[in-house]
Formats: sequence, structure tokens, C-alpha cells
Amino acid sequence: MMLQDVHQGIKKHKKKKRIGRGSGSGHGKTAGRGHKGQKSRSGYSRHPAFQGGAMPMVRRVPKRGFNNRYALVVNTVNVSDLEKRFENGEEVTPETLRERSLANSRYDLLKILGDGELTKQLKVSAHRFSQTAKDKIEKAGGEIIELAGKTPVAVKQGKVKS
Repeated sequence: MMLQDVHQGIKKHKKKKRIGRGSGSGHGKTAGRGHKGQKSRSGYSRHPAFQGGAMPMVRRVPKRGFNNRYALVVNTVNVSDLEKRFENGEEVTPETLRERSLANSRYDLLKILGDGELTKQLKVSAHRFSQTAKDKIEKAGGEIIELAGKTPVAVKQGKVKS
């Protein structure tokens, strides 16, 4: 194969297959569905987990424990991360954490944890703080502001989702 042959088989805008438009089209009569059977009927649709009548993988795999669909998603940031990414005297908010890629994912609550050391004086705003994080921030001369309730959290490109 030569380099000039590569692009000849690629069709950027492939035409839609027009089915059921007469025998001259090549897709007339049964419209590509074959003869008889469940899949040939109009309105046919199968379950996404259907595996040809075999017991679906979804039902074969054992399920354990309890998954609370209403549980709040808590995003955590360590004091050591604040030490690395923020300068002395700066304000730490959920927005500034997102700008510095410390809290990018979607979450309901932001919690500051006390892993690592903090030497900088920071004004930290979050929904929750661990006791060690509170102690370390106050020891460094910083300020703690606890945000109330569940607040909307922005996700990628500055769009706000609640």
C-alpha cells in the first residue's frame, strides 16, 4: 500500500442507507431485516443486557452491600495541597480550588483534611473541616469559613450544575 492510496477508501460524509424504497434500491422488500422472526417485526427492540437468551452478565454477577443513591458526594482536599498551590495570604474557595485543579469533579460537599503541613496564612472556605485541618490552619494564622448546606458546584468550562 502506498501513502497516496490511504485516503481513497475513507468517506467523510457517508450517505444514509435508504431502506424499504423498492427492489431497485437493493434494500427493498424486507428492508435488510431478513424473513420472519422476532427481529423482522415492526416495533422490535430488545433489552440492552439481552445476550441471546443466555442469563445476562448483569444477573450473573453477584451484588454485595448497599449503594445509597441519595448519599452526598464529598470531595476532599488535603492541607498539603493547599500548601503547594496557594501563596501566603490567599483566599481558598471552591472556585479557586477548581481553577488550580484540586476539585475538578462534580461534588456536593467540600471537605478539607489535615494530611501534611501548613506554614502559610490562608483564608479557607469549605463545607467541612477535619479537626486536624482546623488546628493546622489556625496554628498557621489562617482563617476558617464553614459554608452552609449543599451549594451548586461548577463542572468543566465554568458551567454551573447543582
